[in-house]
Amino acid sequence: MKNKLLYILVFSFISILIISCKKIEPFSKSNVTFSIDTLVFDTVFTTVGSITKNFKIYNPDSKQISLEEIELIGGNNSPFRINVDGSSGTKFTNNTIKGKDSMFIFVNVKLNVTGKNLPTIIEDSIRIRTNGKDQYMNLMVWGQDAYFHYKEVLTEKIWKSDKPHVIINYAAVDSAKSLTIESGTKVHLHKNALLYVYKSKLSINGTKDNPVIFQGDRLESFYKDVPGQYYGIYLHEAQSSTINYTQIKNATTGIHVFSTNSNITEPTLKITNSIIKNNSNYGILLFSNPWVEMENSIVTKNGTYGVFILQGATFKSTHNNILGYASSNENTGAFAIKNNYTNPNDKVTYVSPVNIVVNNTVIYGFKDDELLFDTITGKSAIKYNFTNCLIKKKIKSVSSNFNTIIWNTSPIFKNISNDDYHLETGSPLFSNGNFQLSLPLDIEGKQRKNPPTIGAYE
Repeated sequence: MKNKLLYILVFSFISILIISCKKIEPFSKSNVTFSIDTLVFDTVFTTVGSITKNFKIYNPDSKQISLEEIELIGGNNSPFRINVDGSSGTKFTNNTIKGKDSMFIFVNVKLNVTGKNLPTIIEDSIRIRTNGKDQYMNLMVWGQDAYFHYKEVLTEKIWKSDKPHVIINYAAVDSAKSLTIESGTKVHLHKNALLYVYKSKLSINGTKDNPVIFQGDRLESFYKDVPGQYYGIYLHEAQSSTINYTQIKNATTGIHVFSTNSNITEPTLKITNSIIKNNSNYGILLFSNPWVEMENSIVTKNGTYGVFILQGATFKSTHNNILGYASSNENTGAFAIKNNYTNPNDKVTYVSPVNIVVNNTVIYGFKDDELLFDTITGKSAIKYNFTNCLIKKKIKSVSSNFNTIIWNTSPIFKNISNDDYHLETGSPLFSNGNFQLSLPLDIEGKQRKNPPTIGAYE
């Protein structure tokens, strides 16, 4: 019995000794290294906030290292916010990193209004102390003040170009009022936001050298070509409106035009010298019989259709590039025409007239069929005429509605991936337009020849 008790005591002592030895793990007397030397944020609008970025702290030693202090130098007054090991704050103590291991630190930034029209650089740093030595991670952001429009109902209004305009939720032009956007203005829209023009007038007055640009409000390089960042421009029974020298990109639907205002004698919307690209659904959606004209413009790389006519429209296209080329497999054509719409609520199919004139226009892309029709005959007038166009369509039409058409031949653009739709030598578009149906100048202000080049560029 005594021997057994002695055995138990000895075994317990050895176990405690082993456990105690495991707990005693020497700390490294080295210092840490960082994955980068400066964490830089692209331009961030005041009050909007940034994406969350991160950097790594590395322990290069085989022994664990003690992070005695991690401190955001600007403290609570800093626009930066940090997260260490799942906790937010401005100062952290007694963290460790195992040998040959690493730790993430997450950082984001939200700026206060500065009242300045120009971008400004804002800096801070994070201090990391190991073995009595301080090391620093520099933080830097370009901040930009802006005009903010949050659920704003506009009356008579001019948007100036001196600083960007940011739309959150919506900016709405009230009935019988107007909005004029100056050349060079940059309009940024937050997630799902839209510019809503209700029975009113929109005039976007870009120029060749100072276009107006519509895009999302996330300016980090990651979002440069991400579609669907906001809804787009929506015109509801608008008065006669114009969009000139404007770029609309990365929306859900670039331009949505609903129906025609019965009080106008001119087009609901005239689009000239503009580029509409990389929208997740449609470049241009014409719904319920609006009246739209488009000249010298490029519609490209949109997720479903470039131009989609749904339940009829009056539409005239002159010297445009209406293109597919979306990288997504969802893209089903550059130009789709449908004179009907079945309402999912009442299950009633509504039909409106189709009156389409397309001259000197390119309709092309990756698909076999870039021009699509879905029409119900006998219920409403269907009129369309394509003259001196280049069209990609699996089955060529022999209808008299297609005159002097170049079928299924590459336009030979310079660089589709970089959105360069100038023409290489040998393009079939050269000198195959109709001069009587032409425009005097192209999208770059160049004089058109006789016969002109098909498409937006002479």
